[in-house]
Formats: sequence, structure tokens, C-alpha cells
Amino acid sequence: MNILEQAKWISADFGEVCPIYKKEFAAAKPVKKATLTITAFGFYIAEINGERVGDYIFAPGWTSYDFRLQYQEYDVTAMLSDKNELRVKHGKGWYDSPLMGKPDKFHKYDKAILCALEIEYADGTSEQIFSDDSFVAAESKIRFSEIYDGETFDARVESENWTAVKERYFPHGLLIPQQGDKIVEVERLKAISTFTTPAGEVVIDFGQNLTGYVNFLPTGKSGDVLELSHSEILDKDGNFYTENLRSAKAKITYICNGADDWYTPNFSFQGFRYIRLDKWSGDVNLDNFVAIVVHSDMKRTGHFECSNPKINKLFENIIWGQKGNFLDVPTDCPQRDERLGWTGDAQVFVRTASYNYDVERFFDKWLSDVAADQRPDGGIPSVIPSPWPLIGLDWYHSSAAWGDAAVICPWQIYLTYGNPAILEKQFDCAKNWVEYQRKAGSSEFLWDDGPHFADWLGIDSEPGEYRGATDQYLIATAFFAYSTELLVKSGKVLGKDMSEYETLYNGIVAAFREKYMPNGKLSSNTQTAHVLALYFNLTTDKAATAKSLADLVISSGTQLMTGFVGTPYLLHALSDNGYTELAYSLLLREDFPSWLYSVNQGATTIWEHWDGMNENGEMWSADMNSFNHYAYGAVADWMYGVCCGINIDESRPAFKHIIFKPQFDTRLDYAKASIDTRNGKVAASWKRDGGKVEYSISVPNGCTASVHLNGKVEEIGAGEFAFEV
Repeated sequence: MNILEQAKWISADFGEVCPIYKKEFAAAKPVKKATLTITAFGFYIAEINGERVGDYIFAPGWTSYDFRLQYQEYDVTAMLSDKNELRVKHGKGWYDSPLMGKPDKFHKYDKAILCALEIEYADGTSEQIFSDDSFVAAESKIRFSEIYDGETFDARVESENWTAVKERYFPHGLLIPQQGDKIVEVERLKAISTFTTPAGEVVIDFGQNLTGYVNFLPTGKSGDVLELSHSEILDKDGNFYTENLRSAKAKITYICNGADDWYTPNFSFQGFRYIRLDKWSGDVNLDNFVAIVVHSDMKRTGHFECSNPKINKLFENIIWGQKGNFLDVPTDCPQRDERLGWTGDAQVFVRTASYNYDVERFFDKWLSDVAADQRPDGGIPSVIPSPWPLIGLDWYHSSAAWGDAAVICPWQIYLTYGNPAILEKQFDCAKNWVEYQRKAGSSEFLWDDGPHFADWLGIDSEPGEYRGATDQYLIATAFFAYSTELLVKSGKVLGKDMSEYETLYNGIVAAFREKYMPNGKLSSNTQTAHVLALYFNLTTDKAATAKSLADLVISSGTQLMTGFVGTPYLLHALSDNGYTELAYSLLLREDFPSWLYSVNQGATTIWEHWDGMNENGEMWSADMNSFNHYAYGAVADWMYGVCCGINIDESRPAFKHIIFKPQFDTRLDYAKASIDTRNGKVAASWKRDGGKVEYSISVPNGCTASVHLNGKVEEIGAGEFAFEV
């Protein structure tokens, strides 16, 4: 039995003030082991005898709260003495954020904590302490804290007026042990400069757009109020810009007590590069400001470098985009009043994500929430964990390319890490999603109904329209085919009879060709339509479709016109079909629209819009313009797989058998990449020497590889190899 089942949910209501709970207890005998098990609706920070328990930030994390709530276990043996005090600070967290709605209206439960402390003594006896009405509560120094709006902290407050807590009769059945990676403080960035803007504002620059918070040393006498605001970017005049935060206040307010120590926000995080000192006492000393980067505790596994420094900066920006948005769930942005687990962003980026970092555990947890939030009809909310069905926004579910994350993500996680357990766990969810698509259209083979996000933010969209020009039902049916194909592959890995879905897949492909490719030509004459037809193997004549795609790219000025749906596959569709030079031209392009345009504009992360800020410093829009939005960073999987040639063999995943198939370009002098895999480190590099290219690879022990060079395929075993091309 889970020890938390014997504990009581407890809470205290002090309005916007964060409560702090207290329990005093003795441990008079020598302690062999002590374990604190704890969770909350909201965020918690536990302390024993004034020392913080563990290094988990924003515990217990974000899950589909109606179905799943993680708890954490901490070894606190070394923290106990004869007389002890357990304190737990409690904040709103994701659970009570404005987007989730107010608990009394939309949630089944109010904010509350649940904990149990088990002490095993050296003499063989034990003792358990449970959260219950023996705890007391008081107001904390945290007068307000919320993930979007920031935190107000009054250092003068002392928690003295302890009052009784309320026992709450909330369920224990949704509790699960920690499943995902914990969130941690990863690195600290010093402030690099301070300046006064044309508007007279004092601004501090950390040199990097990041997700986290500022640790600072307050100055001022008791009662002085210090205020800091956060921003990603400066406007065209060099002033502090916050319009793109929408309603998020992103403000820290600190009230001095005259004997201040370093302060770090407790329950709030922001996406920012700059802070503005709205109110400050005394001189501004850069040494007194440190930005703390927080994200899920992922191990870095992938690296890429080439002779073009701007491409290297792009790759660095992709890494920062992943760090900034892999905060327990794959969020779309860390700065504005959103920060949600959009499924479409996750699925287009999952391959790149799994090469850059070890995200197996991260996606295992998030995909469990995808399954938990799946609708009874098989539909998938576009945001996971999903608050929106609770508040009637039913339009935001089951869009093509978004809901398909239910199939695409587990398949890629299996390919990268080789563990079929993820396919087994998610199979019913994936199958139910395909069945939803099967029932959604005018026939079982077409998905030609319902609203979709389509090719979101496509360059070829009409003025004022966010969706690109590609027929949304062409996209929907294409992804219906792709998900069905991946479902078949997943089922076969698990030893299931997939003949029904093989028949379904063949029917979808035939229906797609009949409706959307009459006479072999796509009914939507867009880049994205051609990309999907090629990458999803829906065209009967790849050569003709590839030529048509190349012609569209060239006639557009050798530029992409794609959005969220077409961009991740665009370079692959070209290089897989004989247009590698054109793919490199798109990668290396520096004018808008391109990956390097934002680099030239000084970006340190990936932007939501190709022209989030134009060359005149004007913003694309005020309402939807994130400067840390990782989706277009999916291009990194092309850098690994095509530029350096490192590819997975689906029949032997986790790089047990590697397919080295590089494609070079004369505009680069060298490129190199490596991935730390479950089977060892895989590496590939090439450098140009006059008219020749030397290609070098590393195959880990126990692995084999196929090397595709000079029109030949060579099978090799483990070791270091060099080839001349």
C-alpha cells in the first residue's frame, strides 16, 4: 500500500498569500533511514530544520490532474536531529494558473498538500508522521506567486500566527510515483551589461533568451520596494518590449527588510533575456544579478558543428530552444500567458529532441498524459495536459498533425532508444486516434471534415490568416495515412496482427491520390502539399512530384513558403529525391524567410515566426510572437541525418545498426556530429580537401553499419573508419 494513502490532504486559505505548513516532531533514537513522500495540487517546497529537501524545482510537476498526480520520495536521513521541524511552502503552480480556470469552478479539487514521513530507527522500530489536522499553517513571506504574473515577496514577514489546517477529502487513487525527469536548476548566467534605454529605463542584459528566474541581492532599507520586469527582446528603438507577453505580467516585487540576503523566486518562472529595474534602491551592481536556467533534468546527447558559424549559431539556438521549452512538458513558449504542451510542436520536433538530449523518460511521462487526456471518441486535445475541454473550448482538439503526436512521438522514441515498452503502453491510444480519424471524414479513407490548424503560420497564408494556403483536408488525410502506417509498424514490433490497418492504410493512400492528386498532380499547388506527398510516400511519381516541389521553391526565389506542418520535412523531401543542393540553399539562406534570418537579427533561440521582428525592428504581431518557440528547430534532424549522414535503421533501432548516408555541399568545408546512444557514441564527420571529401565515422562496440558512399553500400562492424569521396 502506498504510504500516502494513510495521510490526509490538508490546505489553508490565506487568499493570494502562499501558505506555509508546519509539523514539529522528535527523533530521539538513532535513525537508520528516513523518507519523506510528498505531493501537492500546486507547487510545494519542503524544508526540514530550515534546509530545503531535494533539488526538484516546481514539484510535483505538471500532469493531467484529473487522472494523474506525481509524488516524490526523498531520503532525508541526514537532515534529522533529536528535535525537528518539517515546513512545506505551497504555491499555485500550473494547477491554479489562470488558463486552467479557478478551482471552485472548473477543478474537482482545491490546492492542497499530502505528505508522509517514515522514520526507521536503528533499533528496528519505526514511526510514521502523516499530514493531518496536527499540522498548523501560517502566511508565508510569499504574498503572491503565479507562473505568468510573477511573485511578490515581503522579507519583513514572520510566520507567527499559526492556525489550524483543513483536512480535505480528495482522492488518493490518482497518485503515481515520479515518472518524468525532475525539473532542476541547470546553469547560472551572469549579467553581461546594464544600460539605460531611450525611454529612460534601466535594463540588465543576460545575453541569452532563457527560461528560469533571476537570483538577486536586494539593496535598500526596510520597507523599500524593488520591482523587476522580464522581456525577451528590445523594440526597434532599443526600449524594453513586453507586448508579446500578452496578459502575463512577468514581474517580481521584493519588499526589503533592511538585512536582505540573496532572493530567488519560489513558485514562478519566466522566459527572458532582459530584466528592467522598475524600482530599485541604491547602485546597480551587475554582480548582484544572476539568471538561473531551469528545465527538465535531461542529459545532453547530441552535438553538431560545421564550417559555417551562422549554422553553428542556429544549432546553438535550437539547443537553447529545447532547454527553454522542455520544462516537464514540451511547451510552446516560456514567456507569454500560454506555455502549453502543444502536441503539434512536440511531434515535429521529437526526432531532433531525442538526438539532442536523452528524452525517453520525459516523453514517457508526457505521452502517458496524452493517453489520459484522450477523449472517449479517440480524439486528442491539441494541448497536453489539457485544461481546455474543461472550459468548453472544444475546437482545440483533434487537429491533424497535432493529434498525430499520439502515434508519431512513441514511434520516434522507440526508434531512438529501442525500448518497445513505449509502443506497448501507447498502442491503444495510438489505435484509438487512428480510429477517430477513420470515423471523422466522409468515408473511412478520407479525413475531410472538422477544423484544423493546417499548415500553421505558413508563409503562403492569406493576409490576416494564420493557416497556410495548403488544403487543410489534404493535410489531414496525409497525416491520417502517415499515422496509420506508423501504427502498423508499431503493432508489428509488438507482434500484433495488423492486417486490418494495412488494408486501411492502402485505402487511405488510394483515396488521397484520387481526391488530392488527380492526374498525378496535387490539387494544392503548394510547397507543403508536395512535401507531405513525398515524405509520406503518397505520390505515384516521386520524380515528378519532387521536380514540382523544386520548381515551387525556385520560383518563390529559392525560399521556403512552409509553416509548422511542411517545414520539418521540407529539406528531407528535397534531399531524399535528388535536390540536395537546393535543400542546402534553403538551409544556408540568410534573407527572410529562412533559419539564418533570425540568427542575423541576433536571435539566441528559435522564433515562432520567420519574421518575428523584421529588418526595420518592427514586430510581426503583438498577440502571438514568441521569440523562444522550438518547432522550426526540427531542421536539426536534417543536420544529423543528411549533412553528417547519421541515420537509424528501423529494423534495428537505438542505432544498433547505423545507416551512414551523408550528402555534402561545396559551400561547407567540414561538418561533424555525434549522438550518445543506448549502444554507445555514434559519430560522423567530413572535411573537404581540394576536390575530395574525407568522411570519417565511429561505430560503437556491438553495433554494425551500412555506409552509403560513391554509389555503393559497404557493410562494416564496430570501429573507426575513414573514406574518400
